[in-house]
Amino acid sequence: MAESIPAVGTEFPAGQILAQNRSLISDEKQVLTDLENVPTNQGSWKRSSLRKIIRVSFLLATAALILGWWISATVLKATRPRWIQQTVFAWMFLLIIAFRFIPNSAVTRPVETVWFPVIQDPWYRIPRKLRLAIGWSCLIAIIFSSAFGSPLSHDNDYRHRAISVLGFFVFQCGFYLSSTNRLAIYWPTVIIGLFIQQAVALFVLRTSVGVSLFRYIESLVVGLLSHASAGATFFFDAATVAKHWFFINAFSQTIFIVATIQTLSYLGVIQWIINGFGWFFFKLMNVSGAEAIVAAACPWMGLIEAAALVKPYIDTLTTSEIHVCMTSGLSTIPAGGLAILIVLGVPAQNLITSSVMSIPASIAISKIRMPETEEPVTRGRIVVDHSKEGSRDNSVNALHAFSKGGLLGLRVVGHVLVNVLIIISLVSTVNAVLTWVGRGFGIPKLTLQLIFGYVAYPIAFLLGVPSHEILPVAQLLATKLIGTEVIAYKELATIQASSNPLSPRAFTIASYALCGFASLGSIGIVVGAMSALGPSQAKVIAKIATSAMICGFISTLQTATIAGMLI
Repeated sequence: MAESIPAVGTEFPAGQILAQNRSLISDEKQVLTDLENVPTNQGSWKRSSLRKIIRVSFLLATAALILGWWISATVLKATRPRWIQQTVFAWMFLLIIAFRFIPNSAVTRPVETVWFPVIQDPWYRIPRKLRLAIGWSCLIAIIFSSAFGSPLSHDNDYRHRAISVLGFFVFQCGFYLSSTNRLAIYWPTVIIGLFIQQAVALFVLRTSVGVSLFRYIESLVVGLLSHASAGATFFFDAATVAKHWFFINAFSQTIFIVATIQTLSYLGVIQWIINGFGWFFFKLMNVSGAEAIVAAACPWMGLIEAAALVKPYIDTLTTSEIHVCMTSGLSTIPAGGLAILIVLGVPAQNLITSSVMSIPASIAISKIRMPETEEPVTRGRIVVDHSKEGSRDNSVNALHAFSKGGLLGLRVVGHVLVNVLIIISLVSTVNAVLTWVGRGFGIPKLTLQLIFGYVAYPIAFLLGVPSHEILPVAQLLATKLIGTEVIAYKELATIQASSNPLSPRAFTIASYALCGFASLGSIGIVVGAMSALGPSQAKVIAKIATSAMICGFISTLQTATIAGMLI
């Protein structure tokens, strides 16, 4: 635009002249700054391109090395017998690297071109009532065939299995009767969730492939945790570590496993697994993207970290979605917490299986208790907040992520230490008061465990526990509900080390039933953390927290009933 030229003789105030001069000087400085920034921006672009070339070259070299290792390990006679495990791990990492360059649509579109015309469209042409009848028939068939179609053992007869089946259906009826809106229940999601839970249990506990696979995973987990002993030995000594003190062994292994998980998250392995699980449940169970991601992430990261993956959407989640997210987190134990329980003697196979089974079960249970009556924002799409996926954006490299993971593990250990210490002390104080009061009624051993043990007696019965072991298992459930799962598993380990241990059946059922974060103490933790992530949902979170805790608690009990059908 042309500048206006003032008329001759026009006078300007001194302040206006100074302002114009300052403006001209400022414009000249801005031009000089822009000229100086041109090479800087070009240099930054060159450095970014160089980093990209180095990263791509490193990934390709890593892929070539993994492929070469897999071929060599498959050909050599010494490693040929373990070719299945080598193939699974090699190709998992190869696919993780490959999908950094290949879009997901390269796989999903061909699948959709077959899935829709061949399976989905013909299926939905069947009348809805007939589809539901087929679904219920398949669910009932797999339950009864798995419960009564497998061999028996000395402490596992048809009577105990029938009780486990009864318990499974009693839990479902309880959720249906307490549902906030029975007419709004979307039964396909419920049927598919319960079917997947039963199918996973059948695969893990009754097929040779499933048993071998999860035993191998168990050996890997135990082997990985054993390496934490090297660090503990450095600070203490081998004799102290060999005593298996809870404070030393469990906490050192927890710090190590949390650091490992954070490193895998930085490398993108955890995200790849979570996205895979999330996509699977998203497609099969017709849940929203936020529900699928959080439910799939909880066994790996814990509820708070899993909820952070969808943080931008928490303020827009429906009540049903929030309930699903909370139930999923309360019905599982994250990978960092498994280390503590494995040290206590709980089989890693039971813990891992229970957490995996609880993913579809928690979704199904939550959708009965609090069905969806609104339209979720993330329906029809998978969503992840990449700025919160882990330590990727905040860590310089994998070593930095491992170090930060160790600090996170230290905080987890501190949290467990404080909670276990104060809860055990509180329960001891209350038991002392109850014992003092009980003596007046002629009950010298009146305790919280005894009271809640008898309250939980019918629940332990419905799990299929042998009759003479119902009370100790019920007391373990009560300990877990009023305390934490760590305290309950510690008592379970004490019982197993005594002169009168639980039978294999009762021990397995108890190890499945206790595998969850749901307890009275966890309500405050979950409400505080979830409210911090979604402040506008604080009232809703506080209102449904108790319901989510009960659903999470019963979800693990339901997993235990399925284990009771099969073992």
